[in-house]
Amino acid sequence: MSNAATTRAEPSAAAPGTGLVIAVVIPCFREKDHVLDVLAGIGAEVRHILVIDDACPVGTGRHVQAECRDPRVEVVFHETNKGVGGATLTGYARAIAKGADIVVKLDGDGQMDPALIPSLVHPIVAGEADYAKGNRFDDLSGLKSMPMVRLVGNLFLSFASKMSSGYWSVFDPTNGFTAIHAKVVRLLPSDRISAGYFFESDMLFHLNLLRAVVADVPMRARYGNEQSDLSVSRALWEFAAKHLCNTVKRIGYTYFLRDFGIASIELVLGKLLFLFGVAFGVVKWIESDRTGVPQGAGTVMLAALPVIIGTQLLLQFLNFDIRNVPRQPLHPRL
Repeated sequence: MSNAATTRAEPSAAAPGTGLVIAVVIPCFREKDHVLDVLAGIGAEVRHILVIDDACPVGTGRHVQAECRDPRVEVVFHETNKGVGGATLTGYARAIAKGADIVVKLDGDGQMDPALIPSLVHPIVAGEADYAKGNRFDDLSGLKSMPMVRLVGNLFLSFASKMSSGYWSVFDPTNGFTAIHAKVVRLLPSDRISAGYFFESDMLFHLNLLRAVVADVPMRARYGNEQSDLSVSRALWEFAAKHLCNTVKRIGYTYFLRDFGIASIELVLGKLLFLFGVAFGVVKWIESDRTGVPQGAGTVMLAALPVIIGTQLLLQFLNFDIRNVPRQPLHPRL
């Protein structure tokens, strides 16, 4: 990996009144037509701007070097494509090396308004969160510009992400407009975080394992003539499988390895009772269908009662899991 940077002195920029240094990471792959407008919109509160050219076939990084005169901008080149997650992680590492306290991830396609960066970082600056992300669904009027296929896909993926990450109050998990405290970045297992389009969702999963606090920040998305490299139909199936895997890992780690309490018992007992009731009922139904003799009330209750009790226990576990969201920010204690 090779780096290229401007040589001018960097301005003294920080979150107003805090002294916290903010850096912006912009992973780029085929963003040549939009990236200069994105860079021009980044305000003075940002000290470092890192453009990560992820082996871009249209030379986005070289284009920025040739056309951008902002002394805050540094271009980092990947010799091979690592995906949006891999490019972002490269930017995180570089931003921390340059002394950043908060790192913002901003896409280079122009769909995110750089003017919202102060609002995005506010929960972190105020010590209320470790990680902040945009939420395009807070303002319903702004959804009119969102393509229907993206709208439906985001609804499905948002629910799947709630289960896999444990952040039940967080929405729009694929939103790439994010900010994170540098101290929390250092705790993340960067070698185990998805390097592809699943990056943002996988980040939430790993943040929950750290017990980091995540905040949603309302934003309005902007859709123009930009082309996405993500196939929605392919992503739905791929993301669904990864969310299922993360759900199993999160529940196993949270309720059986890190702790074992009443919620763990509710989950195990609820599953066993529910599965026993369903299996017993199916066996008896097949037997009645084969013999033509209806089952008695006692047999029906023996099948129904475990299903009812098991369902109640699983609902109790779900209620506990929804309330078991990290509430105390991590970075002030580090």
